[in-house]
Amino acid sequence: MAKVTIKDVAVESGVSTATVSRVINNSGFVSEPIKERVMAVIQRLNYQPNAIAKSLKQDKTKTIGVVVPDISNAFFMSISKGIEDSVHEEGYNLFICSGDENPQKEAQLLQLLYEKRVDAIVLATSGKNEETVARIQQSGLPVILIDRKIDKENHPFDMVVEDNVQGAYQLTKQLIQQGHRRIGVINGCLDVSTGSDRFNGYAKAMNEFALPVNADLVYNGLFSQNGGVQAARYFMSLPERPTAILSFNNHMTFGVLLELTRRGVRIPEDVTIASYGEVDAALLLKQPGFIFVSQSPYEMGTKAGNILLERLVHKKEGPFQEIFEPVIKRI
Repeated sequence: MAKVTIKDVAVESGVSTATVSRVINNSGFVSEPIKERVMAVIQRLNYQPNAIAKSLKQDKTKTIGVVVPDISNAFFMSISKGIEDSVHEEGYNLFICSGDENPQKEAQLLQLLYEKRVDAIVLATSGKNEETVARIQQSGLPVILIDRKIDKENHPFDMVVEDNVQGAYQLTKQLIQQGHRRIGVINGCLDVSTGSDRFNGYAKAMNEFALPVNADLVYNGLFSQNGGVQAARYFMSLPERPTAILSFNNHMTFGVLLELTRRGVRIPEDVTIASYGEVDAALLLKQPGFIFVSQSPYEMGTKAGNILLERLVHKKEGPFQEIFEPVIKRI
């Protein structure tokens, strides 16, 4: 069966296609009897307006592309929920994509969203796409960075991020003040700001207390759960084990908890765990002694959504930048 077109509706209704368009879009004057006749034909023929054609005509699609590095991470889904709740009332919908911490895949997704004519892009970058992001923004398409920054000279971006240096510094300082000197660090990707900033915060605290940054006690967990598992195995295999493990995101921390629990390692009696980001599984520990940076992903998403509305609805100029201050908590 051939797809019903606006021309079919016009012929069946005995009006022009322009009149059908005015009825569908509720724009311009159409008498009530003609409007009722056209709507009756639309329902009878089950006509579905062409959303792509409509978006081309209006130069907007009412869609927002959201690119995150890991769609399975609850942190990024909470961000997406915050964005959605902020923009839904204005009729915007989200396309959520996962870059999988892969800059090449992220670049392809950015180009795809650009070609699909989304009205804006929210990006938690996997790194190495500074030129692509700048080019998209320079084309007039709003880009908001969330969670992860891009430093590009003379090119300010809208962004909603945390003070990752300060958060990691405070977390490390807490461990040192508890008496820990041999601290195993599970770092993330150094090509993104969250990885490099959190490592710099750790190094700042170590230097402040005149403690060496020992390369043998640093493991790159790639911000993944499996990376946390592998890091725990590595630290437990050392002749002199660390007395504390500092993990720089919630997925890696969960991997650490899984592996240490399998091995029967007691927390915090045998090793103390500190995490940049909350992990619900820590609540199941009998005596957790768990230190973490409490993050606000939903609130970050809400703020990003509000910036989108400032750009898209109120037509305000930026750059808009919000930095969330870290809060250290203990279970």
